[in-house]
Amino acid sequence: MDKVKVMIVDDHEMVRLGIRSYLLTEEKIDLVAEASSGKEAALLAKKHMPQVILMDLLMEEGTGIDATKEILSFLPDCKIIILTSYYDDEQVFPAIEAGAHSYLLKTSRAEEVTAAIFKAIRGESVIEPKVAHKMMNRFRGAAKLPHDELTEREIEVLKCLGDGMTNQEISDFLFIGVKTVKTHVSNILSKLGVSDRTQAAIYANRNNIILERK
Repeated sequence: MDKVKVMIVDDHEMVRLGIRSYLLTEEKIDLVAEASSGKEAALLAKKHMPQVILMDLLMEEGTGIDATKEILSFLPDCKIIILTSYYDDEQVFPAIEAGAHSYLLKTSRAEEVTAAIFKAIRGESVIEPKVAHKMMNRFRGAAKLPHDELTEREIEVLKCLGDGMTNQEISDFLFIGVKTVKTHVSNILSKLGVSDRTQAAIYANRNNIILERK
Protein backbone atom coordinates (compact mmCIF):
# COMPACT_ATOMS: atom_id res chain seq x y z
CA MET A 1 0.00 0.00 0.00
CA ASP A 2 1.26 3.50 -0.86
CA LYS A 3 1.89 5.91 1.97
CA VAL A 4 -1.20 7.63 3.34
CA LYS A 5 -1.02 11.41 3.13
CA VAL A 6 -2.08 12.78 6.53
CA MET A 7 -2.57 16.28 7.90
CA ILE A 8 -2.87 17.27 11.57
CA VAL A 9 -5.14 20.13 12.64
CA ASP A 10 -4.95 21.31 16.26
CA ASP A 11 -4.41 24.69 17.86
CA HIS A 12 -2.25 23.27 20.67
CA GLU A 13 1.39 22.97 19.66
CA MET A 14 2.15 20.27 22.21
CA VAL A 15 -0.71 18.13 20.93
CA ARG A 16 0.55 18.47 17.35
CA LEU A 17 4.05 17.62 18.50
CA GLY A 18 2.88 14.47 20.24
CA ILE A 19 0.83 13.27 17.26
CA ARG A 20 3.59 14.19 14.83
CA SER A 21 6.23 12.30 16.82
CA TYR A 22 4.20 9.12 16.69
CA LEU A 23 3.07 9.38 13.07
CA LEU A 24 6.65 9.89 11.91
CA THR A 25 7.46 6.42 13.23
CA GLU A 26 4.88 4.91 10.89
CA GLU A 27 6.48 3.92 7.57
CA LYS A 28 3.15 3.88 5.73
CA ILE A 29 2.15 7.41 6.78
CA ASP A 30 3.33 10.57 5.04
CA LEU A 31 2.69 13.59 7.26
CA VAL A 32 2.19 16.29 4.65
CA ALA A 33 1.03 19.29 6.72
CA GLU A 34 0.07 20.69 10.11
CA ALA A 35 -2.43 23.47 10.81
CA SER A 36 -3.27 25.37 13.97
CA SER A 37 -6.73 26.55 12.94
CA GLY A 38 -9.66 25.58 10.78
CA LYS A 39 -8.97 28.46 8.45
CA GLU A 40 -5.36 27.40 7.95
CA ALA A 41 -6.44 23.78 7.53
CA ALA A 42 -8.59 24.62 4.52
CA LEU A 43 -5.73 26.51 2.85
CA LEU A 44 -3.20 23.73 3.46
CA ALA A 45 -5.64 21.03 2.36
CA LYS A 46 -5.91 22.69 -1.05
CA LYS A 47 -2.14 22.77 -1.33
CA HIS A 48 -1.22 19.30 -0.02
CA MET A 49 -4.36 17.27 -0.85
CA PRO A 50 -4.24 14.98 2.23
CA GLN A 51 -6.13 11.69 2.15
CA VAL A 52 -6.81 11.75 5.89
CA ILE A 53 -7.04 14.68 8.30
CA LEU A 54 -6.89 14.46 12.08
CA MET A 55 -9.16 17.36 13.02
CA ASP A 56 -9.59 19.10 16.36
CA LEU A 57 -12.98 20.74 16.92
CA LEU A 58 -12.63 23.87 19.03
CA MET A 59 -10.02 26.30 17.72
CA GLU A 60 -9.76 30.06 17.75
CA GLU A 61 -9.72 30.74 14.00
CA GLY A 62 -12.38 28.56 12.40
CA THR A 63 -13.85 25.51 14.11
CA GLY A 64 -13.17 21.95 13.05
CA ILE A 65 -16.78 21.64 11.96
CA ASP A 66 -16.53 24.63 9.61
CA ALA A 67 -13.19 23.38 8.30
CA THR A 68 -14.64 19.91 7.71
CA LYS A 69 -17.47 21.33 5.62
CA GLU A 70 -15.16 23.56 3.59
CA ILE A 71 -12.51 20.91 2.95
CA LEU A 72 -15.03 18.30 1.87
CA SER A 73 -16.56 20.80 -0.54
CA PHE A 74 -13.39 20.73 -2.68
CA LEU A 75 -11.81 17.46 -1.47
CA PRO A 76 -14.81 15.11 -1.13
CA ASP A 77 -12.77 11.91 -0.92
CA CYS A 78 -10.74 13.13 2.05
CA LYS A 79 -11.46 11.21 5.26
CA ILE A 80 -11.69 13.54 8.23
CA ILE A 81 -11.16 11.98 11.63
CA ILE A 82 -12.32 14.16 14.50
CA LEU A 83 -9.78 13.97 17.33
CA THR A 84 -11.04 15.99 20.26
CA SER A 85 -11.60 16.14 24.00
CA TYR A 86 -15.31 16.80 23.60
CA TYR A 87 -18.19 14.41 23.13
CA ASP A 88 -21.21 16.54 24.06
CA ASP A 89 -24.20 16.71 21.71
CA GLU A 90 -23.31 20.25 20.58
CA GLN A 91 -20.06 18.94 19.07
CA VAL A 92 -20.77 15.33 18.12
CA PHE A 93 -23.81 15.68 15.88
CA PRO A 94 -22.76 18.81 13.94
CA ALA A 95 -19.39 17.14 13.26
CA ILE A 96 -21.01 13.97 11.94
CA GLU A 97 -23.52 15.98 9.90
CA ALA A 98 -20.64 18.03 8.46
CA GLY A 99 -19.20 14.82 6.99
CA ALA A 100 -16.66 13.61 9.55
CA HIS A 101 -15.66 10.02 8.78
CA SER A 102 -14.63 8.97 12.30
CA TYR A 103 -14.81 10.44 15.80
CA LEU A 104 -12.09 9.77 18.40
CA LEU A 105 -11.23 11.29 21.75
CA LYS A 106 -7.78 12.51 22.66
CA THR A 107 -7.73 9.88 25.38
CA SER A 108 -7.36 7.29 22.59
CA ARG A 109 -4.09 5.39 22.43
CA ALA A 110 -1.67 6.30 19.66
CA GLU A 111 -2.16 2.85 18.11
CA GLU A 112 -5.90 3.45 17.95
CA VAL A 113 -5.40 6.71 16.07
CA THR A 114 -3.11 5.14 13.46
CA ALA A 115 -5.46 2.19 13.12
CA ALA A 116 -8.30 4.64 12.46
CA ILE A 117 -6.22 6.29 9.72
CA PHE A 118 -5.67 3.02 7.86
CA LYS A 119 -9.31 2.00 8.36
CA ALA A 120 -10.42 5.34 6.92
CA ILE A 121 -8.50 4.62 3.73
CA ARG A 122 -10.39 1.34 3.48
CA GLY A 123 -13.67 3.18 3.98
CA GLU A 124 -14.19 1.99 7.55
CA SER A 125 -15.29 4.39 10.28
CA VAL A 126 -14.21 4.34 13.90
CA ILE A 127 -16.50 5.91 16.47
CA GLU A 128 -15.56 6.40 20.11
CA PRO A 129 -17.95 4.20 22.19
CA LYS A 130 -19.29 7.18 24.16
CA VAL A 131 -20.11 8.92 20.91
CA ALA A 132 -21.62 5.79 19.36
CA HIS A 133 -23.91 5.50 22.38
CA LYS A 134 -25.13 9.07 21.86
CA MET A 135 -25.74 8.39 18.18
CA MET A 136 -27.75 5.26 18.93
CA ASN A 137 -29.86 7.12 21.48
CA ARG A 138 -30.63 9.85 18.96
CA PHE A 139 -31.44 7.26 16.30
CA ARG A 140 -33.83 5.47 18.63
CA GLY A 141 -35.51 8.76 19.46
CA ALA A 142 -35.84 9.68 15.79
CA ALA A 143 -37.21 6.24 14.97
CA LYS A 144 -40.13 6.51 17.40
CA LEU A 145 -43.61 6.68 15.93
CA PRO A 146 -46.53 8.59 17.48
CA HIS A 147 -48.27 5.42 18.63
CA ASP A 148 -45.16 4.41 20.61
CA GLU A 149 -46.39 6.90 23.21
CA LEU A 150 -49.72 5.12 23.68
CA THR A 151 -50.42 2.91 26.69
CA GLU A 152 -51.42 -0.73 26.20
CA ARG A 153 -55.07 0.14 26.83
CA GLU A 154 -54.92 3.05 24.39
CA ILE A 155 -53.51 0.70 21.74
CA GLU A 156 -56.48 -1.62 22.34
CA VAL A 157 -58.89 1.29 21.93
CA LEU A 158 -57.04 2.44 18.79
CA LYS A 159 -57.45 -1.03 17.31
CA CYS A 160 -61.18 -0.77 17.98
CA LEU A 161 -61.29 2.63 16.30
CA GLY A 162 -59.52 1.14 13.31
CA ASP A 163 -62.25 -1.51 13.22
CA GLY A 164 -64.91 1.20 13.06
CA MET A 165 -66.41 0.63 16.50
CA THR A 166 -68.52 3.23 18.28
CA ASN A 167 -67.72 4.24 21.87
CA GLN A 168 -70.47 1.96 23.14
CA GLU A 169 -69.16 -0.98 21.11
CA ILE A 170 -65.65 -0.36 22.43
CA SER A 171 -67.06 -0.20 25.96
CA ASP A 172 -68.80 -3.56 25.54
CA PHE A 173 -65.82 -5.18 23.80
CA LEU A 174 -63.21 -4.11 26.37
CA PHE A 175 -65.51 -4.21 29.41
CA ILE A 176 -64.84 -0.60 30.37
CA GLY A 177 -67.18 2.35 30.84
CA VAL A 178 -68.18 4.63 27.97
CA LYS A 179 -66.77 7.62 29.87
CA THR A 180 -63.43 5.81 30.14
CA VAL A 181 -63.54 5.06 26.40
CA LYS A 182 -64.07 8.75 25.65
CA THR A 183 -61.05 9.65 27.80
CA HIS A 184 -58.90 7.11 25.99
CA VAL A 185 -60.06 8.35 22.59
CA SER A 186 -59.25 11.93 23.54
CA ASN A 187 -55.76 10.92 24.69
CA ILE A 188 -55.20 8.92 21.50
CA LEU A 189 -56.16 11.82 19.25
CA SER A 190 -53.81 14.11 21.17
CA LYS A 191 -50.84 11.72 21.11
CA LEU A 192 -51.26 10.85 17.44
CA GLY A 193 -51.73 14.48 16.47
CA VAL A 194 -54.98 13.82 14.60
CA SER A 195 -58.25 15.76 14.83
CA ASP A 196 -60.91 13.05 14.86
CA ARG A 197 -61.55 9.33 15.26
CA THR A 198 -61.74 8.81 11.49
CA GLN A 199 -58.14 10.00 11.11
CA ALA A 200 -57.17 7.82 14.07
CA ALA A 201 -58.76 4.83 12.32
CA ILE A 202 -56.84 5.59 9.13
CA TYR A 203 -53.62 5.87 11.15
CA ALA A 204 -54.30 2.51 12.82
CA ASN A 205 -54.79 0.73 9.51
CA ARG A 206 -51.79 2.37 7.84
CA ASN A 207 -49.56 1.27 10.70
CA ASN A 208 -51.04 -2.21 10.86
CA ILE A 209 -52.54 -1.70 14.33
CA ILE A 210 -55.28 -4.18 13.65
CA LEU A 211 -57.89 -5.75 15.94
CA GLU A 212 -57.57 -9.52 16.08
CA ARG A 213 -60.92 -11.08 16.79
CA LYS A 214 -61.05 -14.58 18.22
